[in-house]
Amino acid sequence: MISGVNEFQSALDNVLGTLELLRAGGGRSPRASRTTLQSLQRKPAEPKAPSAPDARTKPERLAEVRARVAICTLCPHLAESRTQTVFGVGHPDAEIMFIGEAPGADEDAQGEPFVGRAGQLLTKIIQAMGFQRADVYIANVMKSRPDMPAGQSGNRPPTPQEMAHCLPFLMEQISIIQPKVLVALGATAVEGLLGTRGTMRDLRGKWHAFHDTPLMITYHPSYLLRNQAPSEKRKVWEDMLLVMEKIGHPISDKQRKYFL
Repeated sequence: MISGVNEFQSALDNVLGTLELLRAGGGRSPRASRTTLQSLQRKPAEPKAPSAPDARTKPERLAEVRARVAICTLCPHLAESRTQTVFGVGHPDAEIMFIGEAPGADEDAQGEPFVGRAGQLLTKIIQAMGFQRADVYIANVMKSRPDMPAGQSGNRPPTPQEMAHCLPFLMEQISIIQPKVLVALGATAVEGLLGTRGTMRDLRGKWHAFHDTPLMITYHPSYLLRNQAPSEKRKVWEDMLLVMEKIGHPISDKQRKYFL
């Protein structure tokens, strides 16, 4: 835009100089190069007015995204099989945002993430950190339950393409809430966020980033339901201690010695 203005000004100066020579008595006919004429014919670009800040509240903005999620058909097979979409719950100003992979059967039925056995364990973890479930924000990469083959029960992990379709909605949630820390629960959620897959042994316990937001990776609560070893539970709790330290949340001696 600045370059266009400079070109126009240079061409204008050229013409004005020629007219000044004519006025002073120089007998030459006025001439202008084709480049000068083209520059004069191009109107300089008008500076764009800065966009007005969004005056809506965070709940209003989240509600608008939720409405779009509810009618999403980017994955037609999921739109047909789901009971309802599962958007997310929690405080719009949450400092911590927990992100799982996808709704299961319980979440599909109730329309809320992490309400089954794994969700109950996640709630216990949140409370052990000194928060209530309503203090944080909980969501999934996927907003629809991945469909199961006819006659089969249980839950299946979402495909990379399914997660890619849903990821923009999650990014809008993160952009609106602006949490201090993201917690990815399980390897599939990590794949949906970062586009890479690795072992939890290598990924957990250290800080990553998702679009400049600190990201802590830890085991999915369902893993702890399958593996009751105290050593595995302690790993998740150590990850949560790092999260608490990151946001400046006080940690008691009891919490430092706590096992899930």
